[in-house]
Amino acid sequence: MKPTIKIDYVSDIACPWCAVGLGNLNQAIDQLSDQANFEVHFRPFELNPNMPKGGQDAIEHLTEKYGLNAEQVKTNQANIRAKALEAGFEFHPEGRKRVYNTFDAHRLLHWAGQEFGLEKQAILKKELLNTYFCLAVNLDDQHNLIDAVTRSGLDQDRALKVLKNNEFAKEVRTEEATYTNAGINSVPAIILNDQYLMQGAQPPESFVNAFAQLIEQS
Repeated sequence: MKPTIKIDYVSDIACPWCAVGLGNLNQAIDQLSDQANFEVHFRPFELNPNMPKGGQDAIEHLTEKYGLNAEQVKTNQANIRAKALEAGFEFHPEGRKRVYNTFDAHRLLHWAGQEFGLEKQAILKKELLNTYFCLAVNLDDQHNLIDAVTRSGLDQDRALKVLKNNEFAKEVRTEEATYTNAGINSVPAIILNDQYLMQGAQPPESFVNAFAQLIEQS
């Protein structure tokens, strides 16, 4: 009987390295799917919880946040685009235009996991990352979020109700607090079997090695 490895993937869809890490994680899971079952839970983390509606110009935001000039930011973005492509995400060649608050996206992810299960949650997670980094559209426009829901094969009418009625807000806030109170202040953060923490966009081989150890232990 194959062991089950539980993975809590703490991340934000406004985090490019979270997309890279997720792609690498999925590659590792594919390599070892014959040796273990994998149970992936997507947990919320907001990089910009206080970002107002309308967001902020991405270059402006990143220069302010990291103390870089615009050319340095663009160089970093090109490097991330290359890493993302290796991980299975074709980021928009001009980069994301603005940085947005992602709370609504996290509410939709919570809804998908609760009402449709982890596989559908994973599909929606990838589509939301695609929406932001590959299509580079406005996350404040709920039509773009609903388009991601539709591409995921989920109920768009139910999703609209979730957004309009502010459903799952308390649940998402509670989960966010759980991980920030545990000391997580950067993402992606990957927790294996509620015991082992891996931080950052690890390459596939790092995940493979970690999973192999857990399989051996079981």
